[in-house]
Amino acid sequence: MVEHGHETVVLCHDRATGMQAIIALHDTTLGPGLGGTRFRRYATEDEALVDVLRLSRGMTYKNAAAGLDLGGGKAVLLGDPRTDRTPELLEAYGRAVDRLGGSYLTAEDVGTTQADMDVLKRVTPYVTGASGGSGDPSPATAWGVFHAVRATLAFLGHDVERLEGRHVVVVGVGKVGGALVAHLVEAGAQVTVSDVDPVRVTDLAVRFGVGIVGPDLAHRVPCDVLSPCALGAGLHAGTIPELACRAVVGAANNQLAEPEDALRLAGGGVLYAPDFVVNAGGVINIAEELRPGGYDPARARMAVERIAGNLTRVLEVARDEGITTEAAAERVAERRIQAARRQPTSPAAAPGAAG
Repeated sequence: MVEHGHETVVLCHDRATGMQAIIALHDTTLGPGLGGTRFRRYATEDEALVDVLRLSRGMTYKNAAAGLDLGGGKAVLLGDPRTDRTPELLEAYGRAVDRLGGSYLTAEDVGTTQADMDVLKRVTPYVTGASGGSGDPSPATAWGVFHAVRATLAFLGHDVERLEGRHVVVVGVGKVGGALVAHLVEAGAQVTVSDVDPVRVTDLAVRFGVGIVGPDLAHRVPCDVLSPCALGAGLHAGTIPELACRAVVGAANNQLAEPEDALRLAGGGVLYAPDFVVNAGGVINIAEELRPGGYDPARARMAVERIAGNLTRVLEVARDEGITTEAAAERVAERRIQAARRQPTSPAAAPGAAG
């Protein structure tokens, strides 16, 4: 906690259901910590603790860089969601969230669903993404990535009113990647798709006439933008020298295998759009639930579009200050937090408001 600046870590256990969870709040300077609940089986409790500490810290930077008056929080439920998920266990976890009094706002994440958020809502109001709210965050995430692609191409000097003549390779075409493909095709881009699931790529090829490439070769395809939208850690010392793109702009979390990869990308002339800036559409969408009057889809869609300006600011900081884009994104986030610390008596207009 001291090393990474965490404020609070709570270990939770319910004897009746066997529920075990860890809730971590990294930094709540800007507002309550917002971040999803991840439900998965970990080899050890130490592994779960490391994961929740890393994820909650990432949410601090994501929320701050997105211009949200929200801090960084995350939770992990220890167990197998396929066999251990019960309403009673989820309610026990919801009561643990409730005991934090709103300092942590939870949401859907890997291993949890909107239906799970509905169960939590029975016992605590500190839940986002339940039925009647913002719903599935995937469409908003894809819309944000699309605008990040346009902003990156504009930064590189391209006319992006339409994307004719621009080639984007989308790696991973699940809910987010598939929706991104639709936006890109509608905007006139040439699109090539890749996924470990052949049904997904075949469906998109039939629907949109996009090209197909194998997952092992996707990063080598000459293109304007490579868009990783599946698993993280795909950019590393082995793959970066093989890239044939001008920029990387994708939804996948933790795309860099190690910090040095940001330098490798810059050294290779590849413009990297930091993932936690690009994929913030989901959390921006969720944050709109917290505004007075509740969630409004049109307002949320416009809020997500601000990712383009957020990303442009990061790219400009990197260029002007001679640092990597990853470092620039963290610097932009840290400056927002530091500014708020200097004005502790100035409350945020609303938890979801842009700073």
